[in-house]
Amino acid sequence: MDLRSDPATLEPLSRRLAQRVTLSLDDRNAIAALPFTLKTMERGQFLVRERELASHSCVMLSGYSIRSKLAATGMRQILAIHMKGEFVDLQNSMLKVADHSVQMLTAGRVALIPRDEIFQLTLDRPTIGHAMWIDTLVDGSIFREWIVNVGRRNARTRLAHLLCEFALRLKLAGLGRDDGYELPMTQEQLADATGLTSVHVNRTIKTLEAEGLITRPNPRSIHIGDWRKLADVGDFDSNYLHLGSDEAALA
Repeated sequence: MDLRSDPATLEPLSRRLAQRVTLSLDDRNAIAALPFTLKTMERGQFLVRERELASHSCVMLSGYSIRSKLAATGMRQILAIHMKGEFVDLQNSMLKVADHSVQMLTAGRVALIPRDEIFQLTLDRPTIGHAMWIDTLVDGSIFREWIVNVGRRNARTRLAHLLCEFALRLKLAGLGRDDGYELPMTQEQLADATGLTSVHVNRTIKTLEAEGLITRPNPRSIHIGDWRKLADVGDFDSNYLHLGSDEAALA
């Protein structure tokens, strides 16, 4: 269903890009006028599969999605998690063929924007193109940090680091508080994101609880007991997220 006439639908994207550069009213109106298809997605449903020809880029309106790749053994590595307001596969507007899969982590709503429309928008509105460029570069920065996390940190540090990242990103998206949030991933999914087993993840989270760094009122709720200590344990420096000064206040 094309909802071009509803300018509020893509407002989360405007807010996201406005965190990168200052957008004029005309810029915001141009984003609101983008044609798109609104889809309600189920948990586990694929937005794009590796090797597919990509005709659209996807904006998350609600819920969470993940990027992932499968090894020849069938084991999955989660490469990134995306949330409200984020472009999931902006690079497909240039690269065409998907080199990884994008799958819904939870149920949610997405806006599928034709890649040609995105490309034309960046030509017509260079400031928006600049914002999208920065957004893609920040994605790359997060990828690099996740590589370091999997390759050079122990289990306790990996989990603490990921919990710190979620705290800042969820707060920025309006989905969390300074002191806690609802964790959108199961222990098995955390294992796929950190290169651990689900048993090891369970044991490590319990260690963080025993140290008073986090508490869990229920299995999906994370309450941060001492932010600075958790960040120290997680070798966490928010510089790679490239947040503005206001957004980085917690860090």
